Amino acid sequence: MIQEAINYPRNSDSAIKTVAIGGLLLLLGFLVVPVVLVLGYVVRTLRAVLDGVEEPPEFDDWGDLGTDGLKAFAITLAYSLIPASIALVAILAGGVTLGLTGPGQGGNVAMALIAVGAAVVVTLLSVLGAYLLPAAIVAWVRTDRLGAAFSPAELRTYAFSQTYATGWLVAVAISLLAGILIGVLNAVVIGAVLAPFVTFYAYVAGTQAIGSAVRSMPAVDDATEQTIGKPVA
Repeated sequence: MIQEAINYPRNSDSAIKTVAIGGLLLLLGFLVVPVVLVLGYVVRTLRAVLDGVEEPPEFDDWGDLGTDGLKAFAITLAYSLIPASIALVAILAGGVTLGLTGPGQGGNVAMALIAVGAAVVVTLLSVLGAYLLPAAIVAWVRTDRLGAAFSPAELRTYAFSQTYATGWLVAVAISLLAGILIGVLNAVVIGAVLAPFVTFYAYVAGTQAIGSAVRSMPAVDDATEQTIGKPVA
């Protein structure tokens, strides 16, 4: 699966052009809009993979890319708010604790415990969010309903699926490989320039891994209908 995913971005006559555009957009990511367009392309790639299309899509219909990118950005933002909110609460709690206990050993210990506890919770929730976020995007794309990205029924279908978990782990492995490559490239001056292109390539390959894993899974509605249609023993 990982070899198929890594080769996927090259399965097109316009592969170099596509990676070049994607990398340039990420290079201009500080402008925000280019990142939204990349997210839109990732969504388009996911749709293509779920439909069984073997070649990656091209950068065209920029309006549609922007619309899909904004929706994907909104979903991503929503899934990142919980860990960020907990971190903010921990900071406020630490300030209140210090104010009540005053400076000294007792206050320092209390703040340390709050900081450690918050760090553990935030880390766990961040990992859970990273695991559920692709599932949320898939749920939205498969149903064409934005609310499906937050539907427990939809998310359970993927979160508890070994098939989805395998695809997600492959995507994580590709991301780690890309990180290593970027680290090597950063040893030379040109590395900073090439990093966005490697990152974009990894995004597309990781999307293929998750999409191909999910493609064989039934949608929630289909699974429900199959269950209802079976005779009760």
